[in-house]
Amino acid sequence: MASFFDEIEKNKLMSYLLLALFFLISFGFFFVFSFVFLGVRSWLGLLLSFLLASGYISASYMLADKALLKIAGARPARKDEFPYLVNVVEGLSIAAGIPAPKIYVIDDAGLNAFATGMSPQKASVAFTTGLLKAMNRQELEGVAAHEISHIRNYDSRIATLVVVTIGLVCLLSDVGLRSLFQSRGRSRGGGLLLLIGLIIVILAPIAAQLVRLALSRQREYLSDATAVQLTRYPPGLASALEKIKKMGSVVEKASDATASLYFANPLSGGLSFFSTHPPIEERIRRLRMM
Repeated sequence: MASFFDEIEKNKLMSYLLLALFFLISFGFFFVFSFVFLGVRSWLGLLLSFLLASGYISASYMLADKALLKIAGARPARKDEFPYLVNVVEGLSIAAGIPAPKIYVIDDAGLNAFATGMSPQKASVAFTTGLLKAMNRQELEGVAAHEISHIRNYDSRIATLVVVTIGLVCLLSDVGLRSLFQSRGRSRGGGLLLLIGLIIVILAPIAAQLVRLALSRQREYLSDATAVQLTRYPPGLASALEKIKKMGSVVEKASDATASLYFANPLSGGLSFFSTHPPIEERIRRLRMM
């Protein structure tokens, strides 16, 4: 039987490897895009292109958490309305050694939650009213511990940064494809270079998305294991997942861009290989083995 310490270390290693691969693909794409489509040939020009891309990513990244809460329709959880939730989150935050995050609720029947924020000092957690109604205390503690683990492990920062980077890769890929179609027939001797550029702008976003999905699934396993470290009670989180599997986790205002931040897949349908979350059955199995 694997301990939660073993699971944490294994999942951390896999996460770091996937994160390194993701940024290798993304910045490799920026390099090729600058060289092929912007005509940048000097190292100074390439550096400037990278600085502009990094500036765009940083600016979007800093504003993303507030935008997510607004998009989700989250409202502050008042202690007089949700004393049970506030007490659970505050208690687990003390156990995790981080400041208590701001707490929000989302008026939605789906059983779900998410954490966001650039650091533990500026973090927020949100829970759907459907989840709050369905969970008993031990199950709610499991879900809350999972979300607080995301904050402590800086998963919210990583997920937001990855989503923003993917957005820029897809945007530049679209620009590159338009540029290729407009320039066809006018290139002289640059056919091979344009062909390479076409392959890159098509494959890079797909590869980056696949790595992003794998990274997201790995961070979910990591947060499950860290949640067990906080609660010392794997059955609580396993029971919450079983209840979510039975009752559903679809959230009305969730989208492809925000799905990876949720506790369980908030979207309906889709193949598990392309899901932002690992199969619930596998998460339950791992928890039952701890």
